[in-house]
Amino acid sequence: MEQRLVKFFSKESNMLALHAIPGHFATSNSHINFYIDVTGMKSRIQEAREAAKIMSHKFGHLSYVDTIVCMDGTEVIGAFLAEAFEESHIASTNMHKTIYVVSPEQSRDNQMIFRDNTKNMIAGKHVIMLLATTTTGETIRRSLEGIQYYGGIVEGIGSIFSTVDSVDNIKVLNLFNENDVVGYQAFQKADCPFCKKGIKIEAVVNGFGYSKL
Repeated sequence: MEQRLVKFFSKESNMLALHAIPGHFATSNSHINFYIDVTGMKSRIQEAREAAKIMSHKFGHLSYVDTIVCMDGTEVIGAFLAEAFEESHIASTNMHKTIYVVSPEQSRDNQMIFRDNTKNMIAGKHVIMLLATTTTGETIRRSLEGIQYYGGIVEGIGSIFSTVDSVDNIKVLNLFNENDVVGYQAFQKADCPFCKKGIKIEAVVNGFGYSKL
């Protein structure tokens, strides 16, 4: 499958490239014709730093950022994003005047969980959500509900790749979108043309990677 990999370079930096594999894939909420691989940007220091730099510019000047909630293994980018926010002198209400970078647990029914030792990093805090890929917005919607349940104030949402412009009237900022991946399409499961033709799903995918079937 990896032999079909296609690179799509960022219009904003030649250091960043999105890797995409064509085929028939299933996410938790949809079927897609490209698996979007952002492993390099999440794992390589130089790329993660560059991704965070561009993302911070897209957010512009925020009034407050206290916590960055990292989904899909985006903690390295999240740490560099926190650093970029602090270098831009964005205020924090935290007593120590520095930004928390945290990752939630996910329950079996995909609900967000913060344990007692991290609840204080969410409750009453100004939160940025950071994700790897977003195709339908359902994961963001559930995560928003989770953060609000724990008392967080969501100030912005960023995703490395996203086909969603906004969720619950909050803009979703991205480094890449469907226009950057030529031919990218996402389908509701019931409307998937591959399934209708009897073409089997190759892999189940999410922001962490893929598992072949």
